[in-house]
Amino acid sequence: MTDEQENTGVQERRRVNDYDAFAAAYSAENDGSLANAYYERPAMLALVGDVAGHSVLDVGCGSGKLSASLRDRGATVTGIDASAGMLELAEQRLGDDTELLLVDLNDPLPFDDETFDDAIASLVLHYLEDWTAALAEMRRVLKPGGRLFASVDHPFVAYTIQDPRPNYFANTSYEFEWEFGGRRVPMRFWRKSLQSMLDAFTSAGFRVASINEPQPAPEARELFPQDFEHVSTAPVFLFFALEAVQD
Repeated sequence: MTDEQENTGVQERRRVNDYDAFAAAYSAENDGSLANAYYERPAMLALVGDVAGHSVLDVGCGSGKLSASLRDRGATVTGIDASAGMLELAEQRLGDDTELLLVDLNDPLPFDDETFDDAIASLVLHYLEDWTAALAEMRRVLKPGGRLFASVDHPFVAYTIQDPRPNYFANTSYEFEWEFGGRRVPMRFWRKSLQSMLDAFTSAGFRVASINEPQPAPEARELFPQDFEHVSTAPVFLFFALEAVQD
């Protein structure tokens, strides 16, 4: 392989999941969409419950919409994301009193042990081929008995996306394109079976408190009449409430 070919390959890989390329357009869509604003975020906030006085790590905070809601509920929030463009939007939303850091989840988290009461990984884990290091780091920075809340694309849905269907029990990726603001960006997500997810959580030192398949917010029925039936009758996202097992 020539240097030019290698550089081209690196550039192609970098363009996959490149939120910097469409940060503003994605944030605007995310703020008001059925999937995010009327399904995933309210479901996550309901699952998390009372966070007043808690220190919370928002893993993959994006443009900070969930962080803002957590802060409004009395939490001290720290947000991390791999996209500088998304963090810039989060800073505009949250101001200077919320710590925001550029962090790749494949690297160690820049926090001391037992820093946070809670961590929230909202629709972020399915970007990772291997959850081992990221979950171990989340467990490390949580206080004993701390909580991790995670949402992912439902494994049953992810399994049906590719034709022919892959081995459900294999760790496989699939690629597609998102279009925002007239720009198409290649994306890559990773599938895991439910069993693989549970094994990853327990191996990292978490106890599964609950697994949830919530309904969208009721007001979405009138706001999104064409899509509400699908979201309310078919699996879309899967939510986990986890507790850090005390050593």
